[in-house]
Amino acid sequence: MKIKSFEFNLRELAGSMGDFGTLFPLAIGYIVVCDMNPAGLLVMMGLANIVTGLVYRLPMPIEPMKVLAVMAIAQHWTPSMVYASAFSMGLVWLLFAATGIMDRVAAITPRSVTRGIQVSLGLLLAIEALKMISAGWAVGVFSIIIVLVLKDNRYAPAALVLMLLGLSMMFIQERFQGIAPPEFALPSLTIFPLRQVWDTLLLAGFAQIPLTATNAVIATAALIKNYWPERTVTVRQLSLNMGIMNIIIPFFGGMPLCHGAGGLAGQYYFGARTGGANIIEGLIEIFFGIFLAGAIASIMTHFPRAVIGAMMFLVGVELTKFVRDLRPGKDLAPLGITVLISLAFNMAVGFLAGLLCHYFMEKIVIWKIRKL
Repeated sequence: MKIKSFEFNLRELAGSMGDFGTLFPLAIGYIVVCDMNPAGLLVMMGLANIVTGLVYRLPMPIEPMKVLAVMAIAQHWTPSMVYASAFSMGLVWLLFAATGIMDRVAAITPRSVTRGIQVSLGLLLAIEALKMISAGWAVGVFSIIIVLVLKDNRYAPAALVLMLLGLSMMFIQERFQGIAPPEFALPSLTIFPLRQVWDTLLLAGFAQIPLTATNAVIATAALIKNYWPERTVTVRQLSLNMGIMNIIIPFFGGMPLCHGAGGLAGQYYFGARTGGANIIEGLIEIFFGIFLAGAIASIMTHFPRAVIGAMMFLVGVELTKFVRDLRPGKDLAPLGITVLISLAFNMAVGFLAGLLCHYFMEKIVIWKIRKL
């Protein structure tokens, strides 16, 4: 069966909203805490979505780099530091693409460890989602029911219904009062001192690299292969894409961007099947950036957290289902080690622990065979 490259319908619209749960909190932090211009941040993300959708003709999440975002928000980075950190990541991923480093890393990564990263991400999303749902259990449970009932509905897709539900709740609770009216704004040219490129690498960039390698590259490529076996997107292509967009966007007010298995699972779960989802999401973000730059942070802040939490929770569950293709015996130990260490420390350490476990077990098997 021939798979369409682009569709523009309610299902793709709903799928384009599937990764809003990871986008909202970090975008708000960048705008409110780091004082970034919403127009540049949103328009650059929108353009990255559109170009990526056109190139890959598949849903391909564009989301903030999480370690950098958390550090920037926690340490109150200036906008120029955020731009410099994006540029540094662009240099790193262009280097990785040119040298083929990620191809070699992917080649030595067994399926059990990749699945462990996916499960870890799913559990982390589910845990964070439950915290968000705790802000309103009734709304959260009702939202989960809506998703389960309408997930495959072509005429009332679940994500779209939940967005309308959240906006309706804001209207009823009079949370739109005080939000700035629409006004026209465009991204401006931005610059940063070159010394901040190295400074931000030391502060958080080097810590971001292994997380991006595992989640945004290896796990995302594996997930694409699961969802679209007839399509091939290599780890080198993903590295190159992240390198190019992070080299360009900081000069127009953009934040560090990457792909992500969680975002892809969210888009797919809520209906995205073609590059049309990226184009739709990109157009929405560009519209928000140009016309609602002064209001978007307030809208995101007041949007019901329990609704977003419900979406994130089911996406987290979705990511755990891929363990079904693992072998019952040999794969369980690396899987378990990867998940446990990832949850206890971080996914980069979990990834390394899973690799060591896998190859240690292989050595034992080879030693036993030779002894026989």
